[in-house]
Amino acid sequence: MAKTRPGKKDIDSYTIRGTNKIVKAGDCVLMRPSDTSKPPYVARVEKIEQDNRSNVRVRVRWYYRPEESIGGRRQFHGAKELFLSDHYDVQSAHTIEGKCIVHSFKNYTKLENVGTEDYYCRFEYKAATGAFTPDRVAVYCKCEMPYNPDDLMVQYHPACVGMTIEEAKKLDHFVCSECSSDDDLKKPPAVFPVSPGSDGKVR
Repeated sequence: MAKTRPGKKDIDSYTIRGTNKIVKAGDCVLMRPSDTSKPPYVARVEKIEQDNRSNVRVRVRWYYRPEESIGGRRQFHGAKELFLSDHYDVQSAHTIEGKCIVHSFKNYTKLENVGTEDYYCRFEYKAATGAFTPDRVAVYCKCEMPYNPDDLMVQYHPACVGMTIEEAKKLDHFVCSECSSDDDLKKPPAVFPVSPGSDGKVR
């Protein structure tokens, strides 16, 4: 963690202007972009400091949206998906518009109701190279696309096994023809390369 500069002191919290919402280090926040036609930026507050004129600044670690990454948005990226980047910055605390929650992918998929403040992250992202960690994810559907929590999936995407979403929602359980065959050994899930330039081979 960076040391506090002379004339500045670390503070424990900041109250978002015009609200009673309190931000502390470790919280995720929505930050006002300079282009107001764009959605707010999302960041994790690493540190809050105040100078001798009471100006408050926050050191943040940015989350990137898929469309802000080098590879761009892909079919398997959910609408609320973010990537935790290695891009740090210092911003005026006055640009904080609100708080949000960035869930793990697993916890996000268990939410009964997704609110406007709910996001999820399953990858870390290196802004300079476009590389992701992990750089591959397991896939379970025969279309070999990773799971997108915005799309219904019952071992497979319904459309990939010739089923409508309505039919899939009525199922008590589902076992695909490949998995129910006694002749086939259970295959490990395939992997999908995430980072640009990955060849998809597991090494």
